[in-house]
Amino acid sequence: MRKLYHRIIQISGNVITVEADNVAYNELAEVTSTRGTSLAQVIRLDQGRVALQVFAGSRGVATDSQVRFLGRPMQVSATENLLGRIFSGNGAPRDNGPALKDNLVDIGGPSVNPANRVIPTNMIRTGIPMIDVFNTLVESQKLPIFSVAGEPYNELLARIAMQAEVDCIVLGGMGLKYDDFLSFRETLDEHGALSRTVMFVHTAADPIVECLLVPDMALAVAEHFAVAGQRVLVLLTDMTNFCDAMKEIAITMEQIPSNRGYPGDLYSQLASRYEKAVDFEGAGSITVLAVTTMPGDDVTHPVPDNTGYITEGQFYLVGGRIEPFGSLSRLKQQVNKDTRVDHRAIMDTMIRLYAESRESIEKQSMGFRMSAWDEKLLRYGALFEARMMDLSVNIPLEEALDLGWQTLAECFEPSEVGIKTDLAKRFWPKKD
Repeated sequence: MRKLYHRIIQISGNVITVEADNVAYNELAEVTSTRGTSLAQVIRLDQGRVALQVFAGSRGVATDSQVRFLGRPMQVSATENLLGRIFSGNGAPRDNGPALKDNLVDIGGPSVNPANRVIPTNMIRTGIPMIDVFNTLVESQKLPIFSVAGEPYNELLARIAMQAEVDCIVLGGMGLKYDDFLSFRETLDEHGALSRTVMFVHTAADPIVECLLVPDMALAVAEHFAVAGQRVLVLLTDMTNFCDAMKEIAITMEQIPSNRGYPGDLYSQLASRYEKAVDFEGAGSITVLAVTTMPGDDVTHPVPDNTGYITEGQFYLVGGRIEPFGSLSRLKQQVNKDTRVDHRAIMDTMIRLYAESRESIEKQSMGFRMSAWDEKLLRYGALFEARMMDLSVNIPLEEALDLGWQTLAECFEPSEVGIKTDLAKRFWPKKD
Protein backbone atom coordinates (compact mmCIF):
# COMPACT_ATOMS: atom_id res chain seq x y z
CA MET A 1 0.00 0.00 0.00
CA ARG A 2 1.31 3.41 -0.97
CA LYS A 3 1.94 6.06 1.69
CA LEU A 4 -0.07 9.24 2.00
CA TYR A 5 1.71 12.55 2.55
CA HIS A 6 -0.09 15.49 4.16
CA ARG A 7 2.68 18.08 4.25
CA ILE A 8 3.72 19.99 1.14
CA ILE A 9 6.89 21.94 1.90
CA GLN A 10 6.97 24.16 -1.19
CA ILE A 11 4.60 25.37 -3.92
CA SER A 12 6.23 27.09 -6.90
CA GLY A 13 3.90 27.75 -9.81
CA ASN A 14 2.37 24.39 -10.71
CA VAL A 15 5.21 22.48 -9.04
CA ILE A 16 4.83 21.19 -5.51
CA THR A 17 7.53 19.63 -3.32
CA VAL A 18 7.11 16.97 -0.64
CA GLU A 19 9.49 14.88 1.42
CA ALA A 20 9.00 11.23 0.49
CA ASP A 21 10.95 8.00 0.08
CA ASN A 22 10.80 5.04 -2.35
CA VAL A 23 9.57 7.27 -5.18
CA ALA A 24 10.71 6.93 -8.81
CA TYR A 25 11.30 9.57 -11.46
CA ASN A 26 8.19 10.10 -13.68
CA GLU A 27 6.02 8.29 -11.12
CA LEU A 28 2.41 9.46 -10.90
CA ALA A 29 0.71 10.79 -7.80
CA GLU A 30 -2.76 11.99 -6.87
CA VAL A 31 -2.97 15.42 -5.25
CA THR A 32 -6.20 16.00 -3.33
CA SER A 33 -7.08 19.58 -2.47
CA THR A 34 -10.18 21.71 -1.90
CA ARG A 35 -10.68 21.77 -5.69
CA GLY A 36 -10.71 17.97 -6.00
CA THR A 37 -8.14 15.40 -7.06
CA SER A 38 -5.58 15.91 -9.81
CA LEU A 39 -2.80 13.80 -11.20
CA ALA A 40 0.79 14.94 -10.79
CA GLN A 41 4.08 13.60 -12.12
CA VAL A 42 7.46 13.38 -10.41
CA ILE A 43 9.88 15.63 -12.28
CA ARG A 44 12.75 15.85 -9.79
CA LEU A 45 14.31 13.80 -7.00
CA ASP A 46 16.76 15.48 -4.60
CA GLN A 47 17.79 13.63 -1.44
CA GLY A 48 14.32 12.79 -0.20
CA ARG A 49 12.69 15.92 -1.65
CA VAL A 50 10.30 15.08 -4.47
CA ALA A 51 9.07 17.72 -6.92
CA LEU A 52 5.83 17.06 -8.78
CA GLN A 53 4.20 18.90 -11.67
CA VAL A 54 0.46 19.11 -11.00
CA PHE A 55 -1.55 18.53 -14.18
CA ALA A 56 -4.48 20.75 -13.26
CA GLY A 57 -2.27 23.45 -11.74
CA SER A 58 -1.60 24.27 -8.11
CA ARG A 59 -4.61 26.54 -7.62
CA GLY A 60 -6.41 25.40 -4.46
CA VAL A 61 -3.45 23.27 -3.34
CA ALA A 62 -2.37 24.09 0.23
CA THR A 63 0.51 22.88 2.36
CA ASP A 64 -1.80 20.37 4.07
CA SER A 65 -3.18 18.89 0.82
CA GLN A 66 -2.91 15.14 0.44
CA VAL A 67 -0.39 13.50 -1.92
CA ARG A 68 -0.64 9.78 -2.72
CA PHE A 69 1.95 8.16 -4.99
CA LEU A 70 0.62 5.49 -7.36
CA GLY A 71 3.80 3.48 -7.77
CA ARG A 72 3.75 3.59 -11.58
CA PRO A 73 4.41 6.03 -14.42
CA MET A 74 1.76 7.36 -16.77
CA GLN A 75 0.07 4.57 -18.71
CA VAL A 76 -2.01 4.35 -21.87
CA SER A 77 -4.41 1.71 -23.10
CA ALA A 78 -2.90 -0.15 -26.05
CA THR A 79 -5.75 -1.84 -27.90
CA GLU A 80 -7.46 -1.74 -31.29
CA ASN A 81 -10.23 0.30 -29.62
CA LEU A 82 -7.93 3.33 -29.81
CA LEU A 83 -8.44 3.70 -33.57
CA GLY A 84 -10.75 6.56 -34.43
CA ARG A 85 -10.43 8.05 -30.94
CA ILE A 86 -9.15 11.44 -29.73
CA PHE A 87 -7.49 11.89 -26.33
CA SER A 88 -5.89 14.67 -24.33
CA GLY A 89 -2.23 14.72 -23.38
CA ASN A 90 -2.94 12.70 -20.22
CA GLY A 91 -4.97 10.06 -22.06
CA ALA A 92 -8.44 11.35 -21.11
CA PRO A 93 -11.03 11.16 -23.93
CA ARG A 94 -11.63 14.37 -25.90
CA ASP A 95 -14.32 12.87 -28.13
CA ASN A 96 -16.96 12.14 -25.45
CA GLY A 97 -16.21 8.44 -25.83
CA PRO A 98 -15.56 6.03 -22.98
CA ALA A 99 -12.26 5.97 -21.12
CA LEU A 100 -10.11 2.96 -22.01
CA LYS A 101 -8.61 1.04 -19.09
CA ASP A 102 -7.73 -2.34 -20.57
CA ASN A 103 -4.22 -3.51 -21.52
CA LEU A 104 -2.47 -0.51 -19.95
CA VAL A 105 1.21 -0.06 -20.86
CA ASP A 106 3.80 2.35 -19.46
CA ILE A 107 4.80 5.29 -21.62
CA GLY A 108 8.32 6.64 -22.04
CA GLY A 109 10.05 3.28 -22.19
CA PRO A 110 13.48 2.70 -23.80
CA SER A 111 14.01 2.62 -27.55
CA VAL A 112 14.30 -0.69 -29.35
CA ASN A 113 17.51 -2.68 -29.14
CA PRO A 114 19.45 -2.23 -32.41
CA ALA A 115 19.78 -6.00 -32.64
CA ASN A 116 16.02 -6.19 -33.21
CA ARG A 117 16.04 -3.64 -36.04
CA VAL A 118 16.31 -4.29 -39.76
CA ILE A 119 17.69 -2.04 -42.50
CA PRO A 120 14.90 0.16 -43.94
CA THR A 121 13.92 -0.94 -47.45
CA ASN A 122 10.28 0.11 -47.91
CA MET A 123 8.90 3.36 -49.27
CA ILE A 124 5.90 5.15 -47.76
CA ARG A 125 3.88 6.67 -50.59
CA THR A 126 2.21 10.00 -49.82
CA GLY A 127 0.94 11.24 -53.20
CA ILE A 128 3.04 14.40 -52.80
CA PRO A 129 5.61 14.65 -55.65
CA MET A 130 8.15 16.67 -53.64
CA ILE A 131 8.28 13.79 -51.16
CA ASP A 132 7.69 10.69 -53.30
CA VAL A 133 9.93 11.69 -56.21
CA PHE A 134 12.62 13.91 -54.71
CA ASN A 135 12.88 13.04 -50.99
CA THR A 136 11.23 9.69 -50.52
CA LEU A 137 9.85 8.89 -47.07
CA VAL A 138 11.14 5.51 -45.88
CA GLU A 139 9.66 3.17 -43.30
CA SER A 140 11.28 3.54 -39.85
CA GLN A 141 12.72 6.93 -40.80
CA LYS A 142 12.74 9.88 -38.42
CA LEU A 143 12.37 13.22 -40.19
CA PRO A 144 11.56 16.75 -39.02
CA ILE A 145 9.67 19.33 -41.04
CA PHE A 146 11.54 22.60 -40.47
CA SER A 147 9.26 25.59 -40.88
CA VAL A 148 8.26 28.93 -39.39
CA ALA A 149 5.03 30.11 -37.82
CA GLY A 150 2.38 30.79 -40.44
CA GLU A 151 3.42 28.07 -42.86
CA PRO A 152 0.81 25.36 -43.61
CA TYR A 153 2.70 22.59 -41.82
CA ASN A 154 -0.40 21.28 -40.05
CA GLU A 155 -2.25 21.16 -43.37
CA LEU A 156 0.69 19.21 -44.81
CA LEU A 157 0.55 16.72 -41.92
CA ALA A 158 -3.20 16.31 -42.44
CA ARG A 159 -2.65 15.53 -46.13
CA ILE A 160 0.04 13.00 -45.29
CA ALA A 161 -2.27 11.40 -42.71
CA MET A 162 -5.01 11.09 -45.33
CA GLN A 163 -2.84 9.77 -48.14
CA ALA A 164 0.11 7.87 -46.65
CA GLU A 165 0.06 4.17 -47.51
CA VAL A 166 0.41 2.85 -43.97
CA ASP A 167 -1.79 0.77 -41.69
CA CYS A 168 -2.43 3.38 -39.01
CA ILE A 169 -1.63 6.96 -38.06
CA VAL A 170 -0.80 8.24 -34.56
CA LEU A 171 -1.09 12.02 -34.42
CA GLY A 172 0.34 13.97 -31.49
CA GLY A 173 -0.44 17.67 -31.16
CA MET A 174 1.48 19.88 -28.69
CA GLY A 175 0.41 23.42 -27.93
CA LEU A 176 -2.13 23.41 -30.75
CA LYS A 177 -4.51 26.26 -31.25
CA TYR A 178 -8.03 24.95 -30.84
CA ASP A 179 -8.79 25.85 -34.46
CA ASP A 180 -5.89 23.66 -35.61
CA PHE A 181 -7.19 20.77 -33.51
CA LEU A 182 -10.67 21.12 -35.03
CA SER A 183 -9.14 21.34 -38.50
CA PHE A 184 -7.25 18.09 -38.00
CA ARG A 185 -10.34 16.32 -36.67
CA GLU A 186 -12.71 17.56 -39.37
CA THR A 187 -10.28 17.00 -42.25
CA LEU A 188 -9.47 13.43 -41.25
CA ASP A 189 -13.12 12.65 -40.54
CA GLU A 190 -14.30 14.13 -43.84
CA HIS A 191 -11.85 12.05 -45.87
CA GLY A 192 -12.38 8.83 -43.95
CA ALA A 193 -8.90 8.74 -42.41
CA LEU A 194 -10.01 9.21 -38.80
CA SER A 195 -11.00 5.54 -38.55
CA ARG A 196 -7.32 4.50 -38.83
CA THR A 197 -6.00 7.35 -36.68
CA VAL A 198 -5.35 7.82 -32.96
CA MET A 199 -5.01 11.43 -31.81
CA PHE A 200 -3.37 12.76 -28.64
CA VAL A 201 -3.95 16.50 -28.50
CA HIS A 202 -2.58 19.09 -26.11
CA THR A 203 -3.96 22.56 -26.78
CA ALA A 204 -2.40 25.82 -25.67
CA ALA A 205 -5.03 26.06 -22.92
CA ASP A 206 -4.19 22.67 -21.37
CA PRO A 207 -1.74 22.07 -18.48
CA ILE A 208 1.83 22.35 -19.68
CA VAL A 209 2.90 19.01 -18.25
CA GLU A 210 0.48 17.28 -20.62
CA CYS A 211 2.48 18.73 -23.50
CA LEU A 212 5.45 16.67 -22.33
CA LEU A 213 3.35 13.49 -22.26
CA VAL A 214 2.04 13.68 -25.83
CA PRO A 215 5.08 12.26 -27.70
CA ASP A 216 5.47 9.43 -25.20
CA MET A 217 1.76 8.61 -25.39
CA ALA A 218 1.84 8.58 -29.19
CA LEU A 219 5.01 6.50 -29.40
CA ALA A 220 3.86 3.95 -26.80
CA VAL A 221 0.69 3.34 -28.80
CA ALA A 222 2.67 3.22 -32.05
CA GLU A 223 4.99 0.60 -30.59
CA HIS A 224 2.02 -1.56 -29.61
CA PHE A 225 0.63 -1.50 -33.15
CA ALA A 226 4.07 -2.01 -34.73
CA VAL A 227 4.85 -5.07 -32.59
CA ALA A 228 1.50 -6.46 -33.76
CA GLY A 229 2.74 -6.21 -37.35
CA GLN A 230 1.34 -2.87 -38.52
CA ARG A 231 3.11 -0.08 -40.42
CA VAL A 232 2.64 2.97 -38.19
CA LEU A 233 3.27 6.61 -39.09
CA VAL A 234 3.64 8.96 -36.11
CA LEU A 235 2.98 12.64 -36.88
CA LEU A 236 4.02 15.16 -34.21
CA THR A 237 3.42 18.92 -34.17
CA ASP A 238 5.09 20.97 -32.84
CA MET A 239 8.32 19.73 -31.21
CA THR A 240 9.40 23.31 -30.48
CA ASN A 241 6.35 23.65 -28.21
CA PHE A 242 7.43 20.40 -26.52
CA CYS A 243 10.90 21.84 -25.91
CA ASP A 244 9.45 25.15 -24.69
CA ALA A 245 7.39 23.19 -22.16
CA MET A 246 10.57 21.50 -20.91
CA LYS A 247 12.21 24.92 -20.71
CA GLU A 248 9.34 26.37 -18.67
CA ILE A 249 9.42 23.54 -16.16
CA ALA A 250 13.23 23.73 -15.92
CA ILE A 251 12.97 27.44 -15.10
CA THR A 252 10.35 26.71 -12.45
CA MET A 253 12.69 24.12 -10.96
CA GLU A 254 15.50 26.72 -10.96
CA GLN A 255 17.74 24.48 -13.03
CA ILE A 256 20.90 25.99 -14.48
CA PRO A 257 19.95 26.87 -18.05
CA SER A 258 21.92 25.92 -21.14
CA ASN A 259 21.75 27.50 -24.62
CA ARG A 260 18.99 30.18 -24.75
CA GLY A 261 17.49 28.96 -21.51
CA TYR A 262 16.77 25.38 -22.62
CA PRO A 263 17.72 22.54 -20.26
CA GLY A 264 21.10 20.92 -20.71
CA ASP A 265 19.58 17.53 -21.59
CA LEU A 266 17.63 18.92 -24.59
CA TYR A 267 19.49 16.68 -27.04
CA SER A 268 18.88 13.55 -24.95
CA GLN A 269 15.21 14.36 -24.49
CA LEU A 270 14.71 14.77 -28.25
CA ALA A 271 16.77 11.71 -29.12
CA SER A 272 14.84 9.48 -26.71
CA ARG A 273 11.69 10.24 -28.72
CA TYR A 274 13.05 10.23 -32.26
CA GLU A 275 14.98 7.01 -31.72
CA LYS A 276 11.67 5.17 -31.23
CA ALA A 277 11.51 5.03 -35.06
CA VAL A 278 12.22 1.39 -35.94
CA ASP A 279 11.58 -1.39 -38.41
CA PHE A 280 11.01 -4.51 -36.32
CA GLU A 281 12.39 -7.79 -37.58
CA GLY A 282 9.42 -10.01 -38.32
CA ALA A 283 6.86 -7.37 -37.32
CA GLY A 284 5.80 -3.82 -38.28
CA SER A 285 7.49 -0.45 -38.21
CA ILE A 286 7.34 3.03 -36.66
CA THR A 287 8.06 6.07 -38.83
CA VAL A 288 8.27 9.52 -37.21
CA LEU A 289 7.54 12.78 -39.02
CA ALA A 290 7.63 15.79 -36.70
CA VAL A 291 7.16 19.51 -37.25
CA THR A 292 9.86 21.75 -35.74
CA THR A 293 9.16 25.47 -36.04
CA MET A 294 12.22 27.69 -36.14
CA PRO A 295 11.82 30.98 -34.22
CA GLY A 296 12.93 33.79 -36.50
CA ASP A 297 13.61 31.23 -39.27
CA ASP A 298 16.86 30.49 -37.42
CA VAL A 299 18.12 26.98 -38.12
CA THR A 300 20.83 27.47 -35.47
CA HIS A 301 18.15 27.78 -32.76
CA PRO A 302 18.77 25.03 -30.16
CA VAL A 303 15.69 22.98 -31.08
CA PRO A 304 16.25 22.58 -34.87
CA ASP A 305 20.01 22.51 -34.32
CA ASN A 306 19.84 19.54 -31.93
CA THR A 307 17.15 17.89 -34.04
CA GLY A 308 19.36 17.93 -37.11
CA TYR A 309 22.02 15.84 -35.36
CA ILE A 310 19.47 13.16 -34.44
CA THR A 311 17.30 12.77 -37.52
CA GLU A 312 17.96 11.40 -41.00
CA GLY A 313 17.50 14.59 -42.99
CA GLN A 314 14.70 17.15 -42.98
CA PHE A 315 11.96 18.75 -45.06
CA TYR A 316 12.05 22.55 -45.34
CA LEU A 317 8.61 24.09 -45.73
CA VAL A 318 9.06 27.57 -47.21
CA GLY A 319 6.40 29.72 -48.84
CA GLY A 320 3.85 26.92 -48.68
CA ARG A 321 6.14 24.52 -50.56
CA ILE A 322 8.69 21.86 -49.69
CA GLU A 323 11.91 23.58 -50.73
CA PRO A 324 14.10 21.22 -52.84
CA PHE A 325 17.32 22.89 -51.70
CA GLY A 326 17.90 22.09 -48.05
CA SER A 327 15.36 19.27 -47.89
CA LEU A 328 16.98 15.87 -47.64
CA SER A 329 15.90 12.31 -47.02
CA ARG A 330 19.14 10.46 -46.30
CA LEU A 331 17.49 7.06 -46.69
CA LYS A 332 15.89 7.69 -50.10
CA GLN A 333 18.70 5.81 -51.84
CA GLN A 334 17.57 2.70 -49.95
CA VAL A 335 14.27 2.60 -51.82
CA ASN A 336 14.25 4.70 -55.00
CA LYS A 337 16.50 2.20 -56.76
CA ASP A 338 13.60 -0.28 -56.62
CA THR A 339 10.62 1.95 -57.52
CA ARG A 340 11.09 2.50 -61.24
CA VAL A 341 14.23 2.42 -63.34
CA ASP A 342 13.96 6.12 -64.24
CA HIS A 343 13.30 7.41 -60.72
CA ARG A 344 16.84 8.50 -59.88
CA ALA A 345 17.43 9.98 -63.33
CA ILE A 346 14.28 12.12 -63.15
CA MET A 347 15.04 13.15 -59.56
CA ASP A 348 18.59 14.28 -60.31
CA THR A 349 17.87 15.90 -63.69
CA MET A 350 14.82 17.90 -62.64
CA ILE A 351 16.48 19.31 -59.53
CA ARG A 352 19.64 20.20 -61.48
CA LEU A 353 17.65 22.04 -64.15
CA TYR A 354 15.52 23.77 -61.52
CA ALA A 355 18.71 25.04 -59.86
CA GLU A 356 19.80 26.43 -63.22
CA SER A 357 16.39 28.07 -63.65
CA ARG A 358 16.90 29.84 -60.33
CA GLU A 359 20.16 31.24 -61.69
CA SER A 360 18.34 32.44 -64.82
CA ILE A 361 15.75 34.19 -62.65
CA GLU A 362 18.55 35.95 -60.82
CA LYS A 363 20.14 37.03 -64.13
CA GLN A 364 16.79 38.34 -65.32
CA SER A 365 16.22 40.31 -62.12
CA MET A 366 19.63 41.94 -62.54
CA GLY A 367 18.90 43.01 -66.12
CA PHE A 368 21.28 40.68 -67.95
CA ARG A 369 20.53 39.63 -71.52
CA MET A 370 18.65 36.34 -71.61
CA SER A 371 19.79 33.60 -73.98
CA ALA A 372 17.54 31.03 -75.65
CA TRP A 373 18.70 28.52 -73.02
CA ASP A 374 17.74 30.93 -70.24
CA GLU A 375 14.27 31.27 -71.75
CA LYS A 376 13.87 27.50 -71.74
CA LEU A 377 14.99 27.34 -68.14
CA LEU A 378 12.53 30.05 -67.08
CA ARG A 379 9.65 28.17 -68.68
CA TYR A 380 10.80 24.93 -67.12
CA GLY A 381 11.11 26.50 -63.64
CA ALA A 382 7.53 27.79 -63.78
CA LEU A 383 6.20 24.38 -64.85
CA PHE A 384 8.27 22.58 -62.20
CA GLU A 385 6.87 24.78 -59.42
CA ALA A 386 3.28 24.35 -60.61
CA ARG A 387 3.41 20.61 -61.31
CA MET A 388 5.81 19.32 -58.67
CA MET A 389 6.22 21.82 -55.84
CA ASP A 390 2.60 22.89 -55.40
CA LEU A 391 1.33 20.97 -52.35
CA SER A 392 -2.16 20.77 -53.85
CA VAL A 393 -0.81 18.30 -56.45
CA ASN A 394 -1.87 14.78 -55.49
CA ILE A 395 -0.71 12.03 -57.85
CA PRO A 396 0.87 8.57 -57.47
CA LEU A 397 4.62 8.19 -57.90
CA GLU A 398 4.38 6.66 -61.38
CA GLU A 399 2.19 9.50 -62.64
CA ALA A 400 4.59 12.03 -61.09
CA LEU A 401 7.52 10.43 -62.93
CA ASP A 402 5.57 10.49 -66.21
CA LEU A 403 4.70 14.14 -65.55
CA GLY A 404 8.39 14.82 -65.02
CA TRP A 405 9.22 13.40 -68.45
CA GLN A 406 6.39 15.41 -69.98
CA THR A 407 7.68 18.62 -68.38
CA LEU A 408 11.19 18.00 -69.68
CA ALA A 409 9.87 17.27 -73.17
CA GLU A 410 7.83 20.49 -73.24
CA CYS A 411 10.91 22.60 -72.52
CA PHE A 412 13.97 20.78 -73.86
CA GLU A 413 15.30 18.37 -76.43
CA PRO A 414 16.53 14.95 -75.22
CA SER A 415 20.14 15.88 -75.91
CA GLU A 416 19.89 18.96 -73.65
CA VAL A 417 18.94 17.33 -70.36
CA GLY A 418 21.87 14.95 -69.84
CA ILE A 419 19.84 11.76 -69.33
CA LYS A 420 21.23 8.43 -70.55
CA THR A 421 20.19 7.64 -74.10
CA ASP A 422 18.56 4.30 -73.25
CA LEU A 423 16.31 5.92 -70.64
CA ALA A 424 15.43 8.81 -72.95
CA LYS A 425 14.49 6.40 -75.76
CA ARG A 426 12.27 4.43 -73.39
CA PHE A 427 10.50 7.23 -71.49
CA TRP A 428 10.75 10.43 -73.55
CA PRO A 429 7.21 11.32 -74.70
CA LYS A 430 6.58 10.81 -78.38
CA LYS A 431 5.62 13.93 -80.33
CA ASP A 432 2.26 13.80 -82.07
